[in-house]
Amino acid sequence: MNQLGDALRAWRDRLDPAQVGLAHGASRRVPGLRRAELALLAGISVEYVVRLEQGRVQTPSAQVCSALARALQLSDDEQAHLLRMAGHVADPRRVPRVDPANLYRITDQLAANPLALYDATWQLLYWNPLFASTFGERAVSESNERNVLVWVFLGELPRQTASERAAFEESLIADLRATTSRYPDDPDLPALIARLSRSPRFCELWSRRSVGGHESARKYAEHPEVGDIALISDVLTTQGDLRLVVYTPQPGTDARGKLDLLTAIGAQKMSLQR
Repeated sequence: MNQLGDALRAWRDRLDPAQVGLAHGASRRVPGLRRAELALLAGISVEYVVRLEQGRVQTPSAQVCSALARALQLSDDEQAHLLRMAGHVADPRRVPRVDPANLYRITDQLAANPLALYDATWQLLYWNPLFASTFGERAVSESNERNVLVWVFLGELPRQTASERAAFEESLIADLRATTSRYPDDPDLPALIARLSRSPRFCELWSRRSVGGHESARKYAEHPEVGDIALISDVLTTQGDLRLVVYTPQPGTDARGKLDLLTAIGAQKMSLQR
């Protein structure tokens, strides 16, 4: 019995493509979303959607479940059901990764700005198309490590430099320290910290035992087509201890025009893919 695959197909079939901005088209043979459309909206590969629906993947990650729930516009109860079928039983000891349905309306209203949703370990759960356009597909690719702490201390932030890099790093570490006290029994946290400890800079900051919250920063997205985009990132803590990060143009810069141009380019690419 393939409960997970059956549910995904039913939820995909019931969703009107117009609800997610997709044209019906005369050649459409399915009542709801095609697999390729679901994959595009969720940021995963078509092959992975096929494997999920065929029951060849029984335990997709919580991040994938969150992306599927948003793409399929599931209710909170349906998303909780999806997580249970995928083996992610709700556990108050663990860092929450459920994207509440009431956030969909808010993020839709903020679509003119790049935005992303993270859990309390800075694992990327959701991003809008303009975020991917601004910071590059590498930032959200399925094969990439979707964690800001890993990007900062073990790799490179995709198309991004912090104007005050040291302060940015210190703020992230203080926020992570606060997370460890709220979820002391989450087994993923020690594993993440052990991995980050390969970085001398992380070890230096972690040893200070600072506690705080990461709230805002000035950033420059280095874009190959439109040039540097001067942004301010504001971090909003949401229901369920998630972080909604909204990027707005720095005053007195040409960032708004560049973001509007990237939105137009993205819309053209979407039209070509249909």
